[in-house]
Amino acid sequence: MKNLYNRFWRWHFFAALFMTPLLLTLTISGIGYLFYTDVENKLYADSYFGDSKETTSITIDEGIEQAKAEFSDYAVRKVIILEEPYNTRLTMMDSEGEQKYVFLDGNYQIVDSQEANYTFSNMMRNLHSSLFIGGTFVNYLVELAACWAIFLLLSGLYMTFRKKIWQKAQTETTRLRSRRWHAILGVIITIPMIAIIFTGLPWSAFMGNIIYTAAQQNPSIGIPELKQNPPSSDINEIPWATRKNEMPTSQNHSGHAGHGGHATVTDYTNDYALSVSELMEHIENENISKPYSIILPSSEEGVFIVAKGSNTGVTGLDVHPKEEVTNYFDQYNGSLISSVSYEEYGILGKWFTWGIPLHEGHLFGWPNKIINLLVCLAFLYLMYLGFKTWLWRRQKGLISAPPMAKEISIPFCIFMIVLGIIMPLFGISLILVVLIELVIWFTKKGKTTAQIS
Repeated sequence: MKNLYNRFWRWHFFAALFMTPLLLTLTISGIGYLFYTDVENKLYADSYFGDSKETTSITIDEGIEQAKAEFSDYAVRKVIILEEPYNTRLTMMDSEGEQKYVFLDGNYQIVDSQEANYTFSNMMRNLHSSLFIGGTFVNYLVELAACWAIFLLLSGLYMTFRKKIWQKAQTETTRLRSRRWHAILGVIITIPMIAIIFTGLPWSAFMGNIIYTAAQQNPSIGIPELKQNPPSSDINEIPWATRKNEMPTSQNHSGHAGHGGHATVTDYTNDYALSVSELMEHIENENISKPYSIILPSSEEGVFIVAKGSNTGVTGLDVHPKEEVTNYFDQYNGSLISSVSYEEYGILGKWFTWGIPLHEGHLFGWPNKIINLLVCLAFLYLMYLGFKTWLWRRQKGLISAPPMAKEISIPFCIFMIVLGIIMPLFGISLILVVLIELVIWFTKKGKTTAQIS
């Protein structure tokens, strides 16, 4: 049993040593994202709730045309209709894929605009998921940190109960006190912290892709087929004589802006399609309440997608998971073609729908935020206590790592294999860790043999 304990202790130590910087970043950015709606309501109050000072009331379509004229490098991709007192929000995109948010007041006049990359929520999200760097390697690194955090919690749990570390020693030194509270706090937050981590894995690069692929390939347990492959509009609505004509588009050219050239954005338009204001009348007739987002068609067979989501990442747009629904409207006659609601999701789809807002802290209001905040703060303090305990134990000039186990521990191997199966990227990383351990072992063995000789 001592061999098993030493193995857990050694791997726990090195995992903490290497993963703590990433875990600190993920936890602090996660706390920031918990309160993004509250921060943005204050930070962007003028954009979200202000008015343009224009007293003339125009239609939403005229407001959209004004936005397209003012930001000619961008095309409108989404219209977000929120409950009062929030303003209407347009999501626009340029030829490079960069987004801009434009806000329209109650008269549908332009109030303000934002560069999407620099909003508080998107900055917190980018820091939390990709450390502002992005790319496959960084995304995998973030996921690895989350996976190893689960190992740290579970291995700490084993060591705490194996050595009964929660018990106060008769003569308790500063190091032992720090270790004891590190262990007690770890036991308290293990379950909620694992829940937070696992509900965040749907976003991860490796495991998240596996989960999402499984949800797509198995509609009965995941994402309904209709949501994966939206229906198409009835092209017969276009007169037969002009049906095969190329659809009209507007070519918006940016200024030279000192770059010696210009970019082109193609904004799909269709003279036969409904306007947004006409579509909103059909939405109202279907008793679809605010808030909702309208994704505009991008082809002659495309549909208007009107969605209510529980994890949109947009302030003022999220709804309760059971209210989540995606509606498909014909772009020519405005008829509701089909609809996919939460009840039609499979078990994986429902897990996404409940798990993500739980992770983000808005599933059940302020209590959810407070619980997540307390768990995150406890996790930060847990890391501090662990680091403090190590400093008290560490000998000057040495790393003072726990001793290497001399024998292979079957229970430890089984435990790590099970974790590796549950978290595949973690399993792959184990191969590298084992190779490093073998190199260290053979190096020490070689030095011992040389000294004996």
